[in-house]
Amino acid sequence: MNTNTTRYYIKELLNIALPIIMGNLGFILIGAGDVLIAGRHSTDTLAAISIATAISNCIMTFGIGLIASVSPLLSNIRGENKSAKKYFFPTIRFSMILAVIMALAVLAFVPVIDYLGFEAKLVPDIKEYMIITAFSTFGAYLHASLKEFLQAFEIVLFPNLVTVFCVFLNIILNIILVFGYGPIPSLGVIGLAIASFTVRYIMGFALLIYCLNTMRFRSYHDHDYYKSLLKIGIPISFAVLVEFIAFNSIAIFMGRAAGVYAAAQNLICTLTTVSFMVPLAISNAIAVKVGFANGAMEFENLKKYSIIGILMSVGFMVCSAIIFCSFPNFLVGLFTKDSTLIKISVPVLYIVSVFQIFDGLQVALAGIYKGIKKTKIVLIANFLGYWVISIPLGYWLAFYKHMNLTGFWFGLLCAAIALCMLMFLMLSKYFSKIKTEFSKTI
Repeated sequence: MNTNTTRYYIKELLNIALPIIMGNLGFILIGAGDVLIAGRHSTDTLAAISIATAISNCIMTFGIGLIASVSPLLSNIRGENKSAKKYFFPTIRFSMILAVIMALAVLAFVPVIDYLGFEAKLVPDIKEYMIITAFSTFGAYLHASLKEFLQAFEIVLFPNLVTVFCVFLNIILNIILVFGYGPIPSLGVIGLAIASFTVRYIMGFALLIYCLNTMRFRSYHDHDYYKSLLKIGIPISFAVLVEFIAFNSIAIFMGRAAGVYAAAQNLICTLTTVSFMVPLAISNAIAVKVGFANGAMEFENLKKYSIIGILMSVGFMVCSAIIFCSFPNFLVGLFTKDSTLIKISVPVLYIVSVFQIFDGLQVALAGIYKGIKKTKIVLIANFLGYWVISIPLGYWLAFYKHMNLTGFWFGLLCAAIALCMLMFLMLSKYFSKIKTEFSKTI
């Protein structure tokens, strides 16, 4: 692989990844804004939304995982020189059906909160936040589906500019609604939920208007398209769900011990997710480029996008790990001045820094698997890593060895190492197989 060739593939990946990085960072900064404002309001407010989002996001993430199959599937269709624009309305219908199902699932879980053993003072706020969040699902899924649709056509700048704009809008709305301004009273946790509700709908309708104004569509129905989305998306969705529930179950387990641990987990996850948005964007770019190459049966392009994408993702996370190790007190101090929160969070960041390197590798590998439409291995690897290794080991270390939150993150580190090894081994075997298959068709 010569330098010019390497530069070409890096440039092609970055052309897609950079706007997505901007948008992903914007999206996560919306969540970070919630954590920041909640922490400034009170530790109880932060604990309440930490638990509420841990539960509701576990449910809503399943639908997001299904929607994530849109861009790799349409990229494969484009690689085969077939029309992909006709799937615009089917994509919206697919996302809205999912939104109905997931919103009802969140609402159905609200009465269960009374029986999960959380601190009594947090329960009303947790339930109110989840109810409002359930109705924001439609805006969130509309935005996610149209962002995936546009990403398949490598249209990534406008969708991510919308997200960046909404970072500032969300902070403004949070400040006004949480603390009160003029005639608007202080709404606390409800204010945070209303702000998120508003921002999600604005993001969704902004992309809908953009698509309708810039691209021509006709009404189209294709049940095979839905079947393909489910075939690719269900393993992706369960894989994301398995990982997401693992992370958020930590907040739930520790939240039952004390709300401050749930707050600490939310704070740490916010920090790690900010850095994770860069390799996640690279993973999305890998999925699009590998998907196109897979549809066109171009093995060399598929292989080079995969290798270079992995190096870019892991390289960034190494730099991130150095920063986390070097400035843990500063990073935690950005979100809270609570001495107890700082004392809990800072030691965990040293483990998190190593975890991030393997997290960057696994998300890049997942992008390759999405591109080649072989997503079951991601589900298997995530299940084995997080639920066979991480949660049992973490629970034992946290509660039986009294390591608390540090024990859970040590379990997550072990899981990340194991699933990377499995995914890498299976991918190398599959590459040998498709190289032979592609050569026979030429």
